[in-house]
Amino acid sequence: MTADFLLELRCEEIPARMQAKASEDLARLFTGKLAEAGLKPGVITSYVTPRRLALIAHDLPLATEAVSEESKGPRTNAPAQALEGFLRKTGLTQDQLEDRDGVWFAHVEKPGRATAAVLAEAIPAIVRAFPWPKSMRWGEASLSTESLRWVRPLQGIVALLGENVVDLEIEGIRSGAATMGHRFHHSGPITIGSAHDYVEKLRACHVIVDQAERARIIETRANALAQEAGLELVPDAGLVAENAGLTEWPVPLLGMFDPAFLEVPPEVIQLTLRINQKYFVLRDGVGKLANAFICTANIEARDGGKAIVEGNGKVLAARLSDARFFWEQDKKIPLDVQAQKLSRITFHEKLGTVADKVERVAKLARWLVEEGIVTVTPVEAEVHAVSQDGAASKMDPGLRRDDEERAKLANLAEQAARLCKADLVTEMVGEFPELQGLMGGYYARAEGLPDAVADAIRDHYKPVGQGDDVPTAPVTVAVSLADKLDTLVGFFQIDEKPTGSKDPFALRRAAIGILSLILENDIRVEMFDLITAAAHHGRGDAGRDVAGFMWDRLKVQQRDAGVRHDLIDAVGALRQTTDNWLVIRRVKALQSFIGTDDGANLLAGYKRAANILKKENWEDRHLVGGPTGDEDGLVAVGDPRVADAIRVHEERFALNYTPEPAEAALMAALDDACPRADAAVSAEDFGGAMAALATLRAPIDAFFEAVTVNDADPARRESRLNLLTRIRAAVHKVADFSKIEG
Repeated sequence: MTADFLLELRCEEIPARMQAKASEDLARLFTGKLAEAGLKPGVITSYVTPRRLALIAHDLPLATEAVSEESKGPRTNAPAQALEGFLRKTGLTQDQLEDRDGVWFAHVEKPGRATAAVLAEAIPAIVRAFPWPKSMRWGEASLSTESLRWVRPLQGIVALLGENVVDLEIEGIRSGAATMGHRFHHSGPITIGSAHDYVEKLRACHVIVDQAERARIIETRANALAQEAGLELVPDAGLVAENAGLTEWPVPLLGMFDPAFLEVPPEVIQLTLRINQKYFVLRDGVGKLANAFICTANIEARDGGKAIVEGNGKVLAARLSDARFFWEQDKKIPLDVQAQKLSRITFHEKLGTVADKVERVAKLARWLVEEGIVTVTPVEAEVHAVSQDGAASKMDPGLRRDDEERAKLANLAEQAARLCKADLVTEMVGEFPELQGLMGGYYARAEGLPDAVADAIRDHYKPVGQGDDVPTAPVTVAVSLADKLDTLVGFFQIDEKPTGSKDPFALRRAAIGILSLILENDIRVEMFDLITAAAHHGRGDAGRDVAGFMWDRLKVQQRDAGVRHDLIDAVGALRQTTDNWLVIRRVKALQSFIGTDDGANLLAGYKRAANILKKENWEDRHLVGGPTGDEDGLVAVGDPRVADAIRVHEERFALNYTPEPAEAALMAALDDACPRADAAVSAEDFGGAMAALATLRAPIDAFFEAVTVNDADPARRESRLNLLTRIRAAVHKVADFSKIEG
């Protein structure tokens, strides 16, 4: 036999932000407590409103099953105290124990229990252990710290198993079958017959217990009201959920405000409506902010909501009047005057004031432009001159701009950087911290500053995390990059780097922002150069830590973008550059190549060759002639000395035997592919380098099919091991294939 169980915990208003998690927690704790007793409901349905937390456990067995439990005790020759403790734990006597190979075992028969009795114990335990983010005590009982804590004063408990009340009591509140309807639309208690009529009985009393249904009502009606007015609702799922958490009987209503307020920046009006008032924002047919709002009442008014709308309109008008006052007052003070107040704000006790930070950022932003790191022309337009020996020399992108134009760009970047934090001391940002940067851009434009400066002030915080818009305007890029570099390097220098999940200064976000700016804008720069330029004081050895941190962030960022982390490690193992734009170009070319049959087969051939060399302990030092000064005593992966040593070796020790056809074919293939791959890598044509290496696939396969590497003849063995070393050296010009999985 089974029955449905209804639990409702009614209290004063639960904050909307806590409701969804509370509903999940109730279902989780309830399921766990029942599982401890051997009970498992069919399905649990959860409900939450501002005044109640409820669930229905469907098809709950009416009793637990009898079980037999076996417990292992001490050895039979253990001290008497151990046996006494085991007997107390099991509730048995010694003659009821079983001696099994010198160890005591206890068999305890636990009879079945009525589910109602289990529930009567479980529910008080759940209520007392409930993990509210914030809770309170109330009444006379609150004088004791042992009294019940709940999010708001608990007022009633409904506990029905089938049609029967599960009798229990919590802090003087006894369970029953009665609850309350809507605060204004229904007075007096409602008697619930069972879980089956709970939802509809409350609906009849103007309470919709299903939070998802309330959200649908709000969204549907709000869209309909907007369309009736010839307007469009600005989508806001979070605000829909919040309004659903504020009402038990939601009634959206359309109101208007004075169009004169539209002179204030639209973001200010939107925040005033959304944050302060929980109102929905509307747009007109051309996408501009409309002087209209939608509020959500918790009552069906007799006048159709006219008085509610008027009251809300008056409150909104007062809020908007404050915002307009802030806007007008702030515009009277130039940003450079506001910026002087930044010396009163501490950025960090070890890094100085915000004014100190601004000074550093301004110098760094100018440096980024003057060094040609940030330019107007993207990297794709750069001209490369390739010398006859295959080495590429890149023309400095700044050379394509005359000194006057570069100086102008540098001046704009420095000006924007010096003003980018000025809005922090404005009245508007004091009221709406979310608008920092954005308001600075508005004030700069109103002041008549250049558009490039206003845009840079507005957007210099971007990108804020993965997925945010990445600035591309040169002045903005310079200021944004300088700001994030100063923050990241500065905090590392004072040893305030992230640890574990803790990142109080959002340095991971700053690192992702730096990488996004570099990759999105094709910025060619060594990360160590940026770190050195941003370093100002503190730990002089922090550069290596910052570089390592940036490398880890690069792997996280690219993993989220669908790039394999092992391929990033394979390119990074070359230790050739900290130019992240170049690294990612190489990684993406490698990922495309490895995904082909040629790439997969070349990887397999490489690993076979590398495994033989490792087994034979045939390292590159055998060719170079001893330790090279590296930490591990070996040449670095991709070191050109390896290829040079192989060439010298072959010239000095000409083959004294006729190579087998497959062996000769592989030698010829390497002679052809290696120079082409070298030239392509030098020209940063990584796709071309992969194509050159792909020609080695068939000769390598044929070599391993037809040739015995560990020949009895020492000369043949040495030559063939050196041939495998040439394969490894050729591949390592692109990446360390040993890091690649698969």
